[in-house]
Amino acid sequence: MPQTILPAQSEQQPAEDVILGVDTHKDVHVAAVITVLGAFLAHQEFPATAAGYRQLLAWARSFGVLHRAGVECTGSYGAALARFLSRENVQVVEVNQPDRATRRKRGKTDAVDAQAAARAVLSGRADVTPKTGEGPAADMRVLRLAKESAVKARTQAKNQLKAVLLGIEPKLRESLSRLSNSALFAQCAELPSGGNAAVFTLRLLARRIQQLTAEVKELTRRVNRAVRACHSQLLDIIGVGPDSAAALLIAAGDNPERLASEASFAALFGVSPVEQSSGKTRRRRLNRGGNRQANAALYRIVVTRIRRDARTCAYVERRTKQGMSKREIIRCLKRYVAREIYRQIHPATTSVAASSAT
Repeated sequence: MPQTILPAQSEQQPAEDVILGVDTHKDVHVAAVITVLGAFLAHQEFPATAAGYRQLLAWARSFGVLHRAGVECTGSYGAALARFLSRENVQVVEVNQPDRATRRKRGKTDAVDAQAAARAVLSGRADVTPKTGEGPAADMRVLRLAKESAVKARTQAKNQLKAVLLGIEPKLRESLSRLSNSALFAQCAELPSGGNAAVFTLRLLARRIQQLTAEVKELTRRVNRAVRACHSQLLDIIGVGPDSAAALLIAAGDNPERLASEASFAALFGVSPVEQSSGKTRRRRLNRGGNRQANAALYRIVVTRIRRDARTCAYVERRTKQGMSKREIIRCLKRYVAREIYRQIHPATTSVAASSAT
């Protein structure tokens, strides 16, 4: 009988999908790999350098096909790694640190934290897309960081100068105390350097104040330029200035499409209500989380509208007649402003608005 020849079966099995978890630190990152069924494969430590990132990715891909990675601290220690993985077509998910109850039960090691990051991605508990960290919003963040420190240092120097002014000779003190702040600093900056310690300190502090003032002005110009270059339409909204717009854009990031809905955008800004119901009690409380600087920016916008916007004034009057307090009214207005900001900066809503306008 003729023999039937069967096709040869391939001995090479298709690579299975794996998930990467990374516990990030300043100098080293600890990575762990698990399968999509939750089986732990291995963990290893890598240096937090460009070469270390390449080694980490090659090591993870040696276990299978890598599509997703959970990374801790994507806004600080893990920012550079998150950008590298995204450029290598790996979906990066932001993972929070394990809660204390879990750590008490399982202990605390870098390998355990890395494995927990991978399992958080697998279970769906972690599903937040991190900020890209590249673009105008990232530039505004570092500029505002430098500006805030300069403003703080300038305020401290002003207080120190006025404290020193109280102990100098009466004749000089009387001649300086009648001046405005700007004239006072200019006059103190011109004091002779060969005087006593108090006069020398006044001269030094005044020049420090002038230098910090110049830094603040330059940083403010750069922030305003960045806002107008990327989202100038925000400045057309009533009550939104360049500083408030920068705080809102920094909170949203350079990839606002990661915020799937207006509700998630409001939660990011800390203006979404949070359920606090139990038993027969049905109530909501204020969300005390979110980005507090963006929340403060919304507050400034609302206060400006209450003073200058006729539509907002009418809303406040109507709500007051309904028995709402001013604090409750401001909370409602902050939510409305957040919805308006979301429609301006989210790519999906802006494209829909543009198409409807045409």
